[in-house]
Amino acid sequence: MSTDTDTRTHTDADTDTDTHTDPATERLRRWRLVLGADSAAGAGGGFAALSGADGAMDRALEALYGGQGDPAAQGSGPREAGLGGSAPRVARWLGDIRTYFPASVVQVMQRDAIDRLGLAALLLEPEMLEAVEADVHLVGTLLSLHKAMPETTKETARTVVRKVVEDLEKRLAARTRATLTGALDRSARISRPRHRDIDWDRTIRANLKNYLPEHRTVVPERLVGYGRAARSVKKDVILCIDQSGSMAASVVYASVFGAVLASMRTLDTRLVVFDTSVVDLTDQLSDPVDVLFGTQLGGGTDINRALAYCQSRITRPAETVVVLISDLYEGGIRDGMLKRVAAMKAAGVQCVTLLALSDEGAPAYDREHAAALAALGAPAFACTPDLFPEVMAAALEKRPLPVPETAARPAATPFP
Repeated sequence: MSTDTDTRTHTDADTDTDTHTDPATERLRRWRLVLGADSAAGAGGGFAALSGADGAMDRALEALYGGQGDPAAQGSGPREAGLGGSAPRVARWLGDIRTYFPASVVQVMQRDAIDRLGLAALLLEPEMLEAVEADVHLVGTLLSLHKAMPETTKETARTVVRKVVEDLEKRLAARTRATLTGALDRSARISRPRHRDIDWDRTIRANLKNYLPEHRTVVPERLVGYGRAARSVKKDVILCIDQSGSMAASVVYASVFGAVLASMRTLDTRLVVFDTSVVDLTDQLSDPVDVLFGTQLGGGTDINRALAYCQSRITRPAETVVVLISDLYEGGIRDGMLKRVAAMKAAGVQCVTLLALSDEGAPAYDREHAAALAALGAPAFACTPDLFPEVMAAALEKRPLPVPETAARPAATPFP
């Protein structure tokens, strides 16, 4: 179903209706909202005219999705309906959709307006930024535009980005810290643990040879326990993030997670972003907004060069996790990229490849490269923000990653 119909159907489901309306009339009203203005003429007058809130909602939808011709080309030629080039008119439209539609629908309509009607340039105006419903996708658009922003708009843009980042941190930070702290505790084994620190599962397995059949028990000759991360465990994490335009949402989430990881004393976190060049943003990790405005979405991709830089910063391979976040459309040296991953794996580095770090669903990616990395023991898969803490915990503990069934399968021959 098209975006137009999806949005109209979602809108209708969220609209309050008069419980006393005749069922047949209400059914026609719903179909009219779903099908749009063109349906009124095509239904032989079967649809009644919309008024009030219904009329306002329909006009807002028609301004974005109405008109003639190929929807993908709308905004570049004549239209019967639309937002036009007037900034005040767009501001009113943004206010209308926030009034009549839930936030989830508003965000979809904003993205469609930017894509279909070429409204990205209007986001360079402070008045527009104050009117929009901020989300991860809008942040990605702002980051791609921030080099062109006038000074009067930059502070407003930072405010919008900070709001989204703070909301993400509230949702993700506590669970991430709790999950990783537990993983770090479990990753350190000690032989003389206190009672509360005994790992009973590993202790029993280590002492099965001491099983006494007559007593039906195991004599724990050797205890295995958890260490304490604050005292004895420290891991190195390198986040290597592709900042090509298609990775915008992943860059936003990765920057937030990078700041969270950097706040944990038991982790030494490095954040590297790349296109055809490589930039180390580790010194800005205390503020993910600074990290985001240090990125430059768009451009080419040289994964091999980025991995070469990351490899040069590894000092403790057995205690290091490298997370490559990229769609793997390599513009550099393919064999070099794969050989670097193989070398890091051989040295004891835990390598994780995330094709996307977002809630956007199945990403586009280079399947041949993904399968080749999987064959090297670096599974390539898309990861949601909610799954990321579990992925990192598994990598820190050096146990199998929670790889979705849809992850790339190993290639028969990863590289020559």
